[in-house]
Amino acid sequence: MSNGPILSLRHYRDDLIAHAHDHPQLVFGLGGRLDFEVDGRGGRVERQDLMVIPAGAHHTCGSPVGSHCLVLDVPAENWLAQSLGERSSDCLRLLDRPGPLLLDNRQQQLVDWLAHGPMDDPLIARQGAVLLLASLNPGNSPLPPSRELPYASFDAHIEQYAAYPLQVADLARLAGLSSARLHARLMAERGITPMEYIRQRRLLRGRQLLQGSSLPIGEIASRVGYSSQSAFAAAMLKAFGRSPGALRRESGDN
Repeated sequence: MSNGPILSLRHYRDDLIAHAHDHPQLVFGLGGRLDFEVDGRGGRVERQDLMVIPAGAHHTCGSPVGSHCLVLDVPAENWLAQSLGERSSDCLRLLDRPGPLLLDNRQQQLVDWLAHGPMDDPLIARQGAVLLLASLNPGNSPLPPSRELPYASFDAHIEQYAAYPLQVADLARLAGLSSARLHARLMAERGITPMEYIRQRRLLRGRQLLQGSSLPIGEIASRVGYSSQSAFAAAMLKAFGRSPGALRRESGDN
């Protein structure tokens, strides 16, 4: 379990931190941006974001622009049971799932109050940690229900403009979110960044054109946003394990 304070304020710079610890940890964004990788999954923490780091999970983090966070180091399971009672099992399930979450406005107000309060008072720190964990309890529905991202709209937009430079902001506008919020939502729902999503859809479109048309491979590469046939071929090989020519031949064989 953690031997330090339950709640602490931390400032991160561009120095990369890589480690694991035997207790769960919650990192709440207050300002700036903190880039994370937890058990191989990327994410970031900005204001109104939360990163869940399960006990034993290897994680790295660093901030190219500086980041200010409130960190909750969760004590042992018996502390959770004593503090949260019947809610502790739901809390444990939450703490076992690595990755980012979005806070609602009331949760962020609680984070802000604690960050600017007397956290050196053990009672306030302990009760503040209990309030935060209770607010995140899935059984208490702390996070407002949200519709799934508009993937059909994303796909139609990417297909229509695949030959042109595509930006994260294009998809964020379709979803009615900021680019940072879209990043967090996609990481939570699909485990990939918006640019990775765009790249995947371009390559899937490329495979469709290879297998469903007689267009030259160079023309297909251009239609899905690749400036050279060799770059397109390398991307297809990495994504599908076969070259564009092999994918086309497979389609003909079938």
